[in-house]
Amino acid sequence: MSARQKKQVPQVRPEAIIEIASTGIRLSVVEILPSGHWNTLDRSDMPVNLGMDIFTGGSVKQSTIGQCIQILSRYKEQLKSWGIEAADTSVIATAALRESRDKDSIIDRIFIRTGFVVRVIDGVEENRLMYLAVRECFKDSKFDLANDDYIILEAGGGSSEMMLLKKGSIVSAHSFRLGTIRVEGQIGQSGESDTARRFIQQFILNSKTLLSEEFNSLKLKSFIAVGKQAQVAALNVGRPISTFLWEMPRQKFIDFVDEIQEYSIEECLARFKIAYSDAAQLRIGLLIYKMFVEITNVASVIVPETNLREGALINKLAAPNEDLQRDFYKQITAGALNLLRKYHGDEGHAQFVTDVALKIFDALKAEIAMDERARVLLEVAAMLHDIGIFIRMENHHEHSAYIISNSEFFGLTKNEITIISQIAKYHRGHSNPQDDDHFQMLPRASRMAILKLTAIIRIADAIDRSHTQKFTQLKITKQKDSLVIHTGNKHNTVLERQALGEKGGMFESVFGYKVILS
Repeated sequence: MSARQKKQVPQVRPEAIIEIASTGIRLSVVEILPSGHWNTLDRSDMPVNLGMDIFTGGSVKQSTIGQCIQILSRYKEQLKSWGIEAADTSVIATAALRESRDKDSIIDRIFIRTGFVVRVIDGVEENRLMYLAVRECFKDSKFDLANDDYIILEAGGGSSEMMLLKKGSIVSAHSFRLGTIRVEGQIGQSGESDTARRFIQQFILNSKTLLSEEFNSLKLKSFIAVGKQAQVAALNVGRPISTFLWEMPRQKFIDFVDEIQEYSIEECLARFKIAYSDAAQLRIGLLIYKMFVEITNVASVIVPETNLREGALINKLAAPNEDLQRDFYKQITAGALNLLRKYHGDEGHAQFVTDVALKIFDALKAEIAMDERARVLLEVAAMLHDIGIFIRMENHHEHSAYIISNSEFFGLTKNEITIISQIAKYHRGHSNPQDDDHFQMLPRASRMAILKLTAIIRIADAIDRSHTQKFTQLKITKQKDSLVIHTGNKHNTVLERQALGEKGGMFESVFGYKVILS
C-alpha cells in the first residue's frame, strides 16, 4: 500500500515511532514535510510472543524479554543510520505489556539495555490514537466522519478497541479483552474454527447488553475495520474509494471471512503473501470483525490504510494545534453527556451546574492556576456528579463515583477518571476528601485538582438546590475576599442560601473567598 506523500521534497527531519504490541515489535521512520504530510522512509516488523506469554501465564518469559531487547537493540542501530537517537524515539506499548505483572521491571531492563523509554498506553488512549489515524485517512474521501454515524473497531492481539461516532462526536469508547492471541490461547493455535466462533460469539453475547442500547442510538451506514487482517480482506474483496480507504460490501466481506476459516496457516501464507505471524492471526482476527459486523445493520465495511503508529505520530506533530485540542475536548464532553443519558440523568440540572461551575472556574482562573485540561475535567465531573441517582438516591454520590470509575471515557487517562470520580464522591455532604485514606495516597497534583474542582462544583450544585434552574442570568464577580454570585432574577433564594451555608466551607478553605448570593 502506498506511502503518505504528495510530492517529492528534500528531507526535512526524520521521526521514529516504535510499537510494542502483543504479536510483534514494529518500527516506522518517516520524514516530516513542511505541509505537515510525511513520507515513510523505513519500516520493520519483527514477531514476538509477548501476548501468548502474558495472556496464558500472566508474565513474560525470560527468553521473550531477551528477544524483545534483541529486536529493540537492532532497531536502535537501524535508527542511527537515520540520525535518530533512542532518546528521541517515541516507544509505545499496548495490551500485552499493559497486563504484564512484570511490566515495570521489563520497561526498566529495556531502558538500561537500549536507552528506549517505553510508554504503556491504556485502552482508551489506544482508542484516541487510532481515532486520529482514521480521521486522517478520511480527509480526502467522500465519507464524512462529522455528519454520519460509524463504529470503529480494531481487533488486536490482546484487545479489541471500539469507538462509536455519532455525527462526528465519539459518544462511547470500549476496550474489550478480546484479541487474536487471547482467543488462540483459549482454543489452541490449530483450534477448529467452530471453537473460535463459539468463543467469540459468547464474548460478544456477554457484551451485547452493554452495546445494544448504544448501537440502536446510531444510524449506521458503514463499519470501520482497522488493522492488518481487515486490510487483507479489503485487498481481496474490496475496492479503493480514496487514497487511504477501501470499501467492502457487507455480504462479500462475510463470505470472504467464512471461506478462509477453512484455510490452514500455510494456505493463508501461500494465497495472501503475508508474514507467518500475520497468517496465524488472520482467521481469528477477521472472525472478530465479522461477528461484530453481524450484530449491526451496516451495508458496508470500510478499511483505512493506517495503524496505531501513525496515530501516535499525528498526535506528536499536532500537540500545539489548538483546533485539534478543542475537538478532543468536545469528544470528551460528548462522551460524558452520552453516559449521563445512558443512566437517565437529569440533563437540565447537570447542564446548569456545569455552566455555573465553568463560570466560577473562568472567574478564578488566576487563583485556580490550572490549565484547560482541568477545565474539561470540571465539565465532565459537573455533568456526571448526580449520575449515581440511577442506582439509588440515598448516598448517590458514592454510586456516582462507582459508575464513573468503572466507565470508559474517550480521551481521559485512568488518573483523570479517578479525579472525576473523587469529585463526584465529595460533591455533597459535610465530609472532606482529606479525611479519606485513598485520597491521601494520590499524587499531590491529583489531590489539589480534586480539592479545587470539588469546591467549585459544591457551589454550582448549591445554586440549583431546587433542580429547577430558576436563575437564568447569573453573573460572577470578585469583591475583596468574596465571590459574589448575582442571580439576575427575582426569585426566592432561601434554599440556595441554605445550601451555600452547608457546602461553601470547602470553597472558602481552598480559595479564601466567601461566597455571597446577591
